Amino acid sequence: MPPPLLLLQNISLTFGTRPLLLGAALSVGAGDRICLVARNGSGKSTLLRIAAGLVEPDGGERFAQPGARISYLPQEQEHGGFATTLAYAEAGCDAGAGDRYRALYLLKELGLSGEEDLRALSGGEMRRAALARTLAPLPDILLLDEPTNHLDLPGIEWLESELAVMRCGIVLISHDRRLLERFSRTTVWLDRGSTRRLDQGFSDFEPWRDAILEQEETEQHKLGRKIAMEEDWVRYGVTARRTRNQRRLAELHALRRERKEHQHRPGSIRLGAAHSDMSGRLVAVAESISKSYDSRPIVRKFSTRIMRGDRVGIIGPNGAGKTTLLNLLIGALAPDTGEVRLGTNLAFAVLDQRREILDPDQTLAQTMTGGSSDMVTVGGQSRHVVGYMKDFLFRPEQARTPVGALSGGERARLILALAFAKPSNLLVLDEPTNDLDLETLDLLQERFAEYPGTVLLVSHDRDFLDRVVTSVIASEGNGRWVEYAGGYTDMLAQRPADPAALRAAGDRVVRTAPRGTTPASSRSRRMSYSERHALELLPARIVSLEARIEALNSVLADPDLYARDRVRFEAASSALAAAREELTAAEEQWLTLEMRREEIEGPGSSD
Repeated sequence: MPPPLLLLQNISLTFGTRPLLLGAALSVGAGDRICLVARNGSGKSTLLRIAAGLVEPDGGERFAQPGARISYLPQEQEHGGFATTLAYAEAGCDAGAGDRYRALYLLKELGLSGEEDLRALSGGEMRRAALARTLAPLPDILLLDEPTNHLDLPGIEWLESELAVMRCGIVLISHDRRLLERFSRTTVWLDRGSTRRLDQGFSDFEPWRDAILEQEETEQHKLGRKIAMEEDWVRYGVTARRTRNQRRLAELHALRRERKEHQHRPGSIRLGAAHSDMSGRLVAVAESISKSYDSRPIVRKFSTRIMRGDRVGIIGPNGAGKTTLLNLLIGALAPDTGEVRLGTNLAFAVLDQRREILDPDQTLAQTMTGGSSDMVTVGGQSRHVVGYMKDFLFRPEQARTPVGALSGGERARLILALAFAKPSNLLVLDEPTNDLDLETLDLLQERFAEYPGTVLLVSHDRDFLDRVVTSVIASEGNGRWVEYAGGYTDMLAQRPADPAALRAAGDRVVRTAPRGTTPASSRSRRMSYSERHALELLPARIVSLEARIEALNSVLADPDLYARDRVRFEAASSALAAAREELTAAEEQWLTLEMRREEIEGPGSSD
């Protein structure tokens, strides 16, 4: 086996009086695919910074092969005074022209021209510029800290494909479970300051971790029983004056010391949304709503019906208008045309991805209480702020910590604490998964499943969408939104064209085509006569099938039909199943043809 390109051994580091790393280790060789996993605040990012040579540990050794190129993507970037995205990306390269050409190539792949002013970039654009800067040098070792933060789904899928063809050793920190499962071949678990290595990918990590924790709990239970037996001997057994009994007393003291020094695992976050009175059955109805900015369509003739208990996910590329659509659906923004009707007795709890409600100069306690007292109102009841802080894994001594000094994960938990303290029956969440660790994400999924109200969320986390939502509203470009039943994977299965190609093509059109133009490849195609004929006939066919399904449902609604006429019951059941299948096929065919017509002729050409 060749020697590692980067080796960390017995790394220790203390912040103030709190030990963060205690004997941590990391070994990275060429072609390695390592995911580094841990709870928020456990020191993942710090360990990666030590690996990059940016932080000096208190103890231990760091060795990097001479001449090895190490490229590091931090969790948060600063523009550093560079004038353009190209200058920023080139700064990560050597003097060779090849790296600089690659920097420009990567920027263009990521939808940037290289001429953008860094100070005017959004979070997603800044992340793409930082990825171009990090990947451009073709490093020997690539260290990535939450590379998918602020990236949209096309960006995440592009990153997956780019990492798949790179030959360097890669260490990845991410909360994106789908990315970890597809990427990793080795898992390093940082737990209570030390590391454990599993020579398998993230898919096998959680059962392995749970087995270790279960074994540890069993050993601690045995230790407790042994201490109890020895203490019983001290109290009621023979005198401890002889040498052998003195030795036994010393062993008891050693057992007690072992139990005292054992680092118990941090507790789990306790999430619980305060419930308001139940809303009406109908939460929101949007009828043919449209919204444009500077003549650019953001939402075009979109209709949907949201019922109590629905969990609706909104997805699309950055800039597609996900937040705009979310605000339209909850009545925070008026449509240009169309109508949104909200249901009765709605109580909102809103989580904003920009976290603008957080004042960086306020302390954690002031933010939770509103600065008025030491009490916080949770679901209409008063609780001491320190007790509520502990529910979200904040330590008591953090009560006076300024919000600006909190980590990204801690700010994410603070936003959740504020949102869940407010009684609600409609949760409106814009990127709630940013910066949360995997265990908190798992618990958040459970709470959404138990929540009796309705959930509207914008997210790029594919696994989270699959586990939480009942339907997905997806951007198809040019202001067009389509709702699909099920989660993200279900949406891909229902999309009429190859989803990856559709997204890539749509993304390129958005980036490169002037407004109001149609790509030449689209202009050159024509719909056939049979396609146009089918497009004309399908609406009437769909209406006919819906009427037939309604009639069959009326027949089967007779509770005595099965006992009275079993043959008719079975015939009606078979006919209903066939009609539903035929309706689904007809609707999918119409949707495919309508999308093809719009792609070729442009929206509104048949109006």
